[in-house]
Amino acid sequence: MTEPDLQSLKIDRSTTERRGGRRSRGWGLWIFLALLLGGLWLFRAPIQRLVESVSLREVRVTTAIKQSAGAATMVSGAAANGYIVASRRAALSADAPGRVVEMNVTEGSVVKKGDVVARLFADEFRAALKAVDAEIQAQTASIARARAQVDASQAQLPRLDADVRRAEASAAEQTDQLAVAQTRVRRAQALLTEGIGTQQQLDDARSELIRVEGALAVARAGVDSAKSALTQQAADLEALRAGMREAEARMPVLQANREAAQATLDKTEVRAPFDGIVVLKDAEVGEVVTPNGVGGNARGSVATMVDFATLEVQVELPETNLAAAVVGESATIFLDAYADRPYAGRVERIWPTANRQKATVEVRVRFEQPDQFLRPEMGARIVFGAKPAEQSADAPKSEPVVLVPLSAVVAINGQPHVFVLERDAVRAVAVRLGDEKSGRAVVREGLVGGERLVDSPPPSLADGERVRIPNK
Repeated sequence: MTEPDLQSLKIDRSTTERRGGRRSRGWGLWIFLALLLGGLWLFRAPIQRLVESVSLREVRVTTAIKQSAGAATMVSGAAANGYIVASRRAALSADAPGRVVEMNVTEGSVVKKGDVVARLFADEFRAALKAVDAEIQAQTASIARARAQVDASQAQLPRLDADVRRAEASAAEQTDQLAVAQTRVRRAQALLTEGIGTQQQLDDARSELIRVEGALAVARAGVDSAKSALTQQAADLEALRAGMREAEARMPVLQANREAAQATLDKTEVRAPFDGIVVLKDAEVGEVVTPNGVGGNARGSVATMVDFATLEVQVELPETNLAAAVVGESATIFLDAYADRPYAGRVERIWPTANRQKATVEVRVRFEQPDQFLRPEMGARIVFGAKPAEQSADAPKSEPVVLVPLSAVVAINGQPHVFVLERDAVRAVAVRLGDEKSGRAVVREGLVGGERLVDSPPPSLADGERVRIPNK
């Protein structure tokens, strides 16, 4: 009889373990892929922006301006584009950090110098000021009380001086009586010796002498007492005067403390430094502001205001046209918003240094007759040496035309084109150009005005290509 093969009855666990390991690794891979896809979906927007910032071409943008034909053709000479700025502009900030509890302005508010634009939380500073005021009132009362005591003490001096004089007069009288009493004693003694007088007379004279001597001693003690009282009163008066001087000397300290408390309270009020208009409200009630904007959750200013009386045009004039700008000479200003309304201007100042990268020099041109239509940061074009009042009579009266910078025009298949920006893509548009002057061309066909164009487009820029605008 053969023995049973027990080895064949054993379970082979190696195959099961290998299958379980592959199954575990398979689940782990699926979980990793799911997390990766979820992360890509969650952060798809920033990833897309990062990819676009690297892959998309960066372009500069200009605008097709629509203006009257008269404004486009009546000017001559050097010209440059710029923006309206204010030479007097201030971002109003508090002198101390705090939370805004009151905002009295909004965009467009007209404010006068000294007006309170905003207030910060200041209950503790106001309480400190009240405490100093209370100390000043208490010190004022102390000074008044000390002064009354001095006056009362000083009023006692004449009376005490009179007491001294009366005591001295009484002592002098008793001294005279003492001399008389002494004379009577000597006389009574002599009469008794001669047998004329009696012992009783001598005894009476001696008794009178003793009485007068006692009265003189009392009078002299009265003099000493009156003088002592006068001396003590004078010392008390000097002490009261010293106390009053001390109380009065503390008053300037308290006044200085009050001024410091008032100055601290004033720091919680943001006031307008000049007459002007608020162009930007930078903070709201409840926000924390700091003088320098330090801190991630703090703002640096509460509002920005501009003195509209100081509006002027800032232009970057190419160095090749710098000779056309002369300080004090006239210029004509055309606003992009009101192209058919020229403004008379005058060159105010020319910067003493040039921009090496741009080969330009900054020039400021002020308005001769500013009006309510001017706004900071408006686009403008300056034509130097032109006077709109002299040319308006001959200016043609016709429909507005569209002007584009020559730098935005490229030739495609021998025809002029511009690249119009539509969202984040460009479209090549064929145009028919007219007159060219001062770096700009009149567009007869193809544009209606207001389109955003690619300025100085790269030669490889293609129709329909997506692009990126700086700081967008």
